[in-house]
Amino acid sequence: MPLSHFRQPPKILAHVRNAALPGPYPQRLEALFPRALTDRAVAEIKAWPGYEPTPLRSLDRLAGALGLGAVLYKDESGRFGLGSFKALGGAYAVLRLLSDKLGLSMAEIRAGRGSEAARSITVTTATDGNHGRSVAWGARQAGCRCRIYIHAKVSEGRARAMADLGAEVVRLDGDYDDSVHQCARDSAENGWFVVSDTSYDGYLDIPRQAMAGYATMAAEALAQAASQGGGPFTHVFVQAGCGGLAAALAARLWMAAGTGTEFAPEPGHPRFVIIESEYAACLLKSAQRGRPAAVKIRRETVMAGMSCGEVSLIAWEILRRAASDFVTIPDGAVAPAMRMLASGAAGGGEIEAGECSAPGPVALIAAACDQGLRREMRLDADSRVLVIGSEGATDPAIYAEILAAG
Repeated sequence: MPLSHFRQPPKILAHVRNAALPGPYPQRLEALFPRALTDRAVAEIKAWPGYEPTPLRSLDRLAGALGLGAVLYKDESGRFGLGSFKALGGAYAVLRLLSDKLGLSMAEIRAGRGSEAARSITVTTATDGNHGRSVAWGARQAGCRCRIYIHAKVSEGRARAMADLGAEVVRLDGDYDDSVHQCARDSAENGWFVVSDTSYDGYLDIPRQAMAGYATMAAEALAQAASQGGGPFTHVFVQAGCGGLAAALAARLWMAAGTGTEFAPEPGHPRFVIIESEYAACLLKSAQRGRPAAVKIRRETVMAGMSCGEVSLIAWEILRRAASDFVTIPDGAVAPAMRMLASGAAGGGEIEAGECSAPGPVALIAAACDQGLRREMRLDADSRVLVIGSEGATDPAIYAEILAAG
């Protein structure tokens, strides 16, 4: 049984309700994050060598245990061999940047045209691991230089993976947000190009491009769900660090709902539940205050890619309109969820789910087992819930240690 992996069902630690907008994708968001932008990214990524859609797995045993119609798990563990959804964002943004700077198509950049000019360009980013790996991979394809900033708690395994792709890796004291600020300062002084999926005042276009790459997941999931039958997604439980992944999914699924396709449940798009660690809940705090708010990272979460104290401005503008719920979960529930997925007990086969893939199943179990939240979120036998398996074993040593501890 899937729930037997937990000593007791996990609990939602904090919950903020939000009035999501009904109806079609708003014009305000179309101006900020337009459908044409995501269409272009999806088309480009589908043309990359080695592209194939990642699986949409049915966690049928978990759905049965929770009394839900379906739980569908988008498994990003094999994405382009990089092990996470981030392969879609950073690499695409690097190629888009080089294309704009050199006046060549992304296909020409990938083919090596303009390689001499590309070597004079340096791209940088701050990362907990997965995004930096994608940026480094994109830089290798583009032929440009790459400098990656990591904070004190990033594992050596993740640092090595970026260095193996040709990046110069710079480790700093402090947390993720400290590395973001140092990266921005150094890049401004040296004329380097920051490639981040976190947007802030004066820095919107490159994060928008990275988010457009993430929309590929939603496009694939819609097509896969349609081919499998069973109707539209009624709920999306999605994890958030700075919010880029969650916002990209919310926007692309909302766009689809607004076209009058079969994927148009009332009130116009699926119910979005945004999940954060109890130690890095910048989106929940923003929802409480009704404006972007930062939190100080006082303890690093085991979900390394979600250890973000500052919300992305583009992501906030989307999620404050799209999300119905902002919740936090305990770190202690992450390892049992990973072991549940690895064992095959949830259904969908034996799934390699890294730490940041656990939040969707954890929050869903917690909400479905809490009768008040279950009623409020309208979780029932007709619910078709999408959760995102955002990464595999991106640090194999840490992954093996977590599984062995069970």
